[in-house]
Amino acid sequence: MIPAHQVALFRNAVPFWMSLLLVPVAVIGAVYGGWTVILLPIVTWYFFSILDALLGLNLENADLDTGEDQLSWYKAITLIWTPVQFALLYWMIWYVTGPGDAHLSALETIVLFFGVGVITGTVGINYSHELMHQKDRGERFLGDALLSMVLYSHFRSEHLRVHHLYVGTPRDPVTARYNEGFHRFFPRVLKDSLISAFKAEQAMLARRGKPWSDAKNPFWRYWALQGFMVILAILVGGWIGLLLFLWQAFVAVWQLELVNYVEHYALTRKHLGDGKYEHVKPHHSWNAAHKASNWLLINLQRHSDHHYKPDRRFPLLQNYTEDEAPQLPYGYPIMTMAAMIPPVWRRVMNPRVRRWRDMYYPEITDWKPYNKALNPLPR
Repeated sequence: MIPAHQVALFRNAVPFWMSLLLVPVAVIGAVYGGWTVILLPIVTWYFFSILDALLGLNLENADLDTGEDQLSWYKAITLIWTPVQFALLYWMIWYVTGPGDAHLSALETIVLFFGVGVITGTVGINYSHELMHQKDRGERFLGDALLSMVLYSHFRSEHLRVHHLYVGTPRDPVTARYNEGFHRFFPRVLKDSLISAFKAEQAMLARRGKPWSDAKNPFWRYWALQGFMVILAILVGGWIGLLLFLWQAFVAVWQLELVNYVEHYALTRKHLGDGKYEHVKPHHSWNAAHKASNWLLINLQRHSDHHYKPDRRFPLLQNYTEDEAPQLPYGYPIMTMAAMIPPVWRRVMNPRVRRWRDMYYPEITDWKPYNKALNPLPR
């Protein structure tokens, strides 16, 4: 265990600031064009995968008695990222539609903003996920701002009011089903997560005797923030700027849902009968202890502990052993690439799912209701 006084040191927090290295990579792509426009996905996916192979696993856990005041260096990166991403995104739109447009072809611009979407999805949405779980209203607002930059603000409602309550059950849209390829999962989750998020907020208001149209429905805030981001994209870059904004937003959401797909693939909670399910346990999430990708993703891969303690800040998330939670063979960068090729994904993951079932649920002989999400909805 890492003692609290060591956790607090800047040198232990600074690896989690590696996401800032992506900013100059994006600027280089915009300024120089050519082959440099592919640097963002290469660095995000391949460079961190290579680092994972070189640096190995991080199995150490921070002292849970570490105080909030000792986490300042860790909190700082999540707080500064929102203005950094905002400035980068709109500078990129302004530059390629204005001063930089002369030297970037249409193809170069499309590829460059694919990379921008990789940043706003891999880093931006991930940081918003950290911020939305905190009690401080300012942090939650920064999380909302990040989500509005990719037009996926409802993710906050879906994640907090649906996913954490119903993960591993038929009511959770983002628990990928056994043998469900990502290309079937993605359109399903785009539709179902939006509907489930809205219904969750509507039900919350109904319990207070208020209609969905009440001013306290967070969807009004979501729509206002998203509208602001869209209008700003038009003002900065015209209709081309809007198209580039929409393109990076789509790529960002694709990145998010790839991660959602990987995190819970085929890990279902046992139905106890009459719409009752067992409590969420560490073995209901796939984990990865790979050091470099956890730096980039601020320990998102320690996902079992996140579901156990959702408001626990990322430096305090605990690692679980193979006996406690299922482990991915590689970090998220490689696993998300594998998810894009369903035969490869099934070859790698289905045997692991079957071992998981034998280990935790030897008494279940008929998995069809779990495979097809046919069990009763949780009450």
